[in-house]
Amino acid sequence: MVRFLTAGESHGRGVLALIEGIPAGLSVSEEQINVLLERRQKGYGRGPRMALEKDRVTVLSGIRGSKTTGAPITLWVGNKDWENKQGLMQPFGPLQGEPIRRPRPGHADLAGAMKYGIYDMRDVFERASARETAARCAAGGLVLTLLSELGMSVAGFVTALGGVIADVPDVSLTEIISLRDASEVMCPDENASRRMMEEIDRAKADGDTLGGVFEVRATGVPPGLGTYVQWDRRLDGLLAQAIMSIQGIKAVEIGAGICSSAMRGSLCHDAIMPAASGWLPYLRASNNAGGLEGGMTNGETLVVRGYMKPIATTRRGLPSVDLDNGQACVSHYERSDVCAVPAASVVGEAAVALVIAQAVLDKFAKDSMRELKQSFGHYLECIREFGKKRDER
Repeated sequence: MVRFLTAGESHGRGVLALIEGIPAGLSVSEEQINVLLERRQKGYGRGPRMALEKDRVTVLSGIRGSKTTGAPITLWVGNKDWENKQGLMQPFGPLQGEPIRRPRPGHADLAGAMKYGIYDMRDVFERASARETAARCAAGGLVLTLLSELGMSVAGFVTALGGVIADVPDVSLTEIISLRDASEVMCPDENASRRMMEEIDRAKADGDTLGGVFEVRATGVPPGLGTYVQWDRRLDGLLAQAIMSIQGIKAVEIGAGICSSAMRGSLCHDAIMPAASGWLPYLRASNNAGGLEGGMTNGETLVVRGYMKPIATTRRGLPSVDLDNGQACVSHYERSDVCAVPAASVVGEAAVALVIAQAVLDKFAKDSMRELKQSFGHYLECIREFGKKRDER
């Protein structure tokens, strides 16, 4: 089973991902791991820090000669801003700078301060910061390589931003990726992209921020990943937890989720049809379920959406209370983005990839890529066999 942890602070030396359970023999390159890190830093509306940081991964363990060894993999992403913040963040000795005592509404500041009894809230928001997602993207870049070896593709893109809703074309995932990569807001609708950028410009001029929606799709995912037998192993629950754990995400939707609550059952549920060709014996007339039924994948495209609130750090500040004197004040301002929905779509891609990889290795549990590919291939043969007529089985 794949497990991973992250560590590090926003303005500390860097962030780290420790990943356990990747089979030995997976061929990887630095560029494959870095691809999500590079995309995460892009997107119209990002703050000035993205011009400073040029995220690149350093592999500290678990990969030798461009192949995984089966040992835990440690991925390190350094913070260039550490050079400017050492006095604030050094682990030993006196600290420079004034304590942060004016909590920002919408952040972990106040709840974290009360939880840990901390009166300098930098101790809270340095770890709660979305800078942590650089470590998740490094881990996601690694597992995307594994999923690609098994014929699966995962891609995230923006579908709504600041009230502008995209018209996502009904084309292949490869074509959506091409359209997304041509957009500064990572949206596959050119007209919507332009209007989204205009909304960002207006919010920036007002000292305000914007939220939105991103979608992650995964293709080539076989039926039967996840399970219905126990609540905490249902794949839809695991995906929802992974997306909700991304900073700023307040809702998750799978397939037609929200709309389906207003539909009649006869229109909502995806009719099953025999497949004339392909590796699946059965197909669906629609995909309102988003590729998940009963806590398991059903072979259709996996569709997950994350709904991101506007960034809570606004340039003009929000009403707050000063912890020094209990008086009303304006919240602390820490350099931030106007909109991070495009970046969140990349983090969402990493999150979904990690959950799928966990489900794959939970089901097949092999120590080497050779064994994993053999077991995975045998399972696909069993799926094909399942679709044959009874007298041919």
